[in-house]
Amino acid sequence: MERKMGGFVANVGANAKGLLGKAKDITIHMIDQNDDGKIDLTDVSEIAESVGTTMKKSAQALMETAEEKSRMLELKALNPIFLETLNDTEFIVPRFVRITERDRKHAESEVCKGSIGFVSEQKGLRMVNIFRDSVDTFGLLFYPNCSSEFYYVDPSDRDCYIALDDYFGYLKLARINELQKLAQDLGAKHFRVTYKEEKTTFSEKKAKGNVKARGTVDVEHNYNDKKYSTVEVASEMTFPGHVPVNPMVKYLKHDPSVKTLISMRMDETAPLLHQKFMLKLSNSSGIKESEAIKIDAVLKGMKCAGNATVVSEVQNESRRYLEYEIDF
Repeated sequence: MERKMGGFVANVGANAKGLLGKAKDITIHMIDQNDDGKIDLTDVSEIAESVGTTMKKSAQALMETAEEKSRMLELKALNPIFLETLNDTEFIVPRFVRITERDRKHAESEVCKGSIGFVSEQKGLRMVNIFRDSVDTFGLLFYPNCSSEFYYVDPSDRDCYIALDDYFGYLKLARINELQKLAQDLGAKHFRVTYKEEKTTFSEKKAKGNVKARGTVDVEHNYNDKKYSTVEVASEMTFPGHVPVNPMVKYLKHDPSVKTLISMRMDETAPLLHQKFMLKLSNSSGIKESEAIKIDAVLKGMKCAGNATVVSEVQNESRRYLEYEIDF
């Protein structure tokens, strides 16, 4: 019995030794890097190098990802415009633009290298900022030149921008000149344009009058007589007269009075001989009051506000008229 137990224990010991030997062989095989059947310093060095390379690759990938994220954030913050941006069908130059010097942030940023301007949005108004050294790249016209800072688009020419300080005066003169050419093309013998500015009022009088039409009716109406603070002859000319030629109209082509004038004068069966009407300047002005409010907010935020506001000029436009009288 003791011999049997001794043999059994001996077998168990041998089996355990065999298993340990196999485990050792497997471990050596897994760790052995140079296939010499031993674990030595060379194996340890190669393992360390392999782990180090993997860690370096991971670190490099993380670094590249972080740099790309940083680049994208910088692009979003600085919003640069490049030459190829202008060829993008989705890119549209807004009505309000600014010509400025190249600032330090854009000049020193790697992501803005080669940029010709940038887009900004302030007070709900999108604005394109054009670097002064890249003005010609945009292919736009600037009146009177490109030395001013803020410009607004000409309402009749999408590629022409007028300096904000000259905007309303320029459009007034442009419409007077167009009326002159209109009279000449239509064969007028005499015409006169009178500029009138309605006096500011803070109350409105109303009158009641009796109108008899199939009975007596009380009708309430406003006085038609307007009071003007300014009345001046803007232009007056005399011509020999000629057969009318259909004119090219730019600023006033959508005005109903001008369209009617042209139509009636070009009617050969009953040509017009005399006409007098009023043109309200605000009907052909490009800046609406809602946008003027935003422009004023931007100018104030940039500490560029002057002694007048764009809103006040837009409101004044609604009180300005051109009285047009023409004889054929």
